Amino acid sequence: MLTIIAISLCYFVFAVLLNSVGTVILQSITTFDVSKTDASTLEGFKDLSIAFVSFFIASFIPRIGYQVALCLGLVLVAVVCLLTPLFAEFYFIKVLFAAIGTAFALVKISVYSLIGQLSSNTKTHSSLMNTVEGIFMVGVLSGYWIFSGFIDPNDPASLAWLNVYYLLGAMITIAAIFVYFVPIEREPFTGAQTGALSEFLDMLKLTYQPLVLMFVISVFLYVLVEQGIGSWLPTFNREVLGLPVDISIQLTSIFAAMIAIGRLLAGFLLRFVPWYIFINGCLVMMFLTILLTLPMTQVSDSQVVTGIFDAPLAAYLLPAIGLFMAPIYPLINSVVLSALPNKQHAKMTGLIVIFSALGGTFGSILTGVIFEKFGGQHAFYMSLIPIVMIMFSLFIFKKLSANRRSTLVKGA
Repeated sequence: MLTIIAISLCYFVFAVLLNSVGTVILQSITTFDVSKTDASTLEGFKDLSIAFVSFFIASFIPRIGYQVALCLGLVLVAVVCLLTPLFAEFYFIKVLFAAIGTAFALVKISVYSLIGQLSSNTKTHSSLMNTVEGIFMVGVLSGYWIFSGFIDPNDPASLAWLNVYYLLGAMITIAAIFVYFVPIEREPFTGAQTGALSEFLDMLKLTYQPLVLMFVISVFLYVLVEQGIGSWLPTFNREVLGLPVDISIQLTSIFAAMIAIGRLLAGFLLRFVPWYIFINGCLVMMFLTILLTLPMTQVSDSQVVTGIFDAPLAAYLLPAIGLFMAPIYPLINSVVLSALPNKQHAKMTGLIVIFSALGGTFGSILTGVIFEKFGGQHAFYMSLIPIVMIMFSLFIFKKLSANRRSTLVKGA
């Protein structure tokens, strides 16, 4: 139980940091006067750091132990958070997100591997995965309100919002101390005799299999949609719906709340509903939510919003897509990981993290470019295309997994 609390606490604090990128994009545009295209690169500093570090260290983490990896990641980010208000420049915000990405690569691989140790079968693995990811979304939800509390509504361009990183640095330090003293069992590492290069190549070999290839394509497309919407929703609220900065951020918390609720509910419902039927139902509802809600985002210029309850209906309906989006990512991850021996979870998680990071970076930058050139509505309509592509990739994935589930890692 203490181990579950420890990994949940790590995921909570990183949820606040990782998913603050949407808020920080909006504040960077407002405070540092950068363009939308420049601001969108923050997602790249975060996600490409995750991908790069995961690519090279996924097979090494079992060597040093998951507890050490968690502590290293937490300490790194705590230090950079405490330095951020002192530098107060856009370039250091890039450094901050690069550090967050680097640390999260260590944390995510460790957490996913520990979930494998704590689970006895596919159902318990899916349930624990969704519960931990649900706690992650509670952290995301909390983060929007934490950040908005440091923004001066009368002077949104003020640098005072950077003081939030003192609070976050303290929270991460507490998490690091807790993880250090929790007795996390170190799984015996059996791959030391094969050599580091061999272990690294073993991870790459997984991508040669059609089943794994369709899986990573599905992950890439899903994260593309989630980050494209999640990272730009505060700016969408501000520029398309015309909401004040603080209210734009606060209403974005609905998106996080819906994902948190959806993942926590999925942890229960997936005990009774087949995963493939469940996930396709979610994708259809995502498609319909975008198609039916975006036409409602045409707001009259005369409408004045002074509080969250004055916001137009679309400001509440659009973030509700998170409820249907919620179970997809942890579920497809769990389907693959639960079929693997625990000793191979770190390698497969490395691939998950890499392709998730690439999808998040591409989704945020693509959305930012379309947002700047054609407007927020067109940018969000474009997410319909990858949603359809996910349905197609998961169909192939399901067909392959039915035939080759028992041989997923053959030759790895």
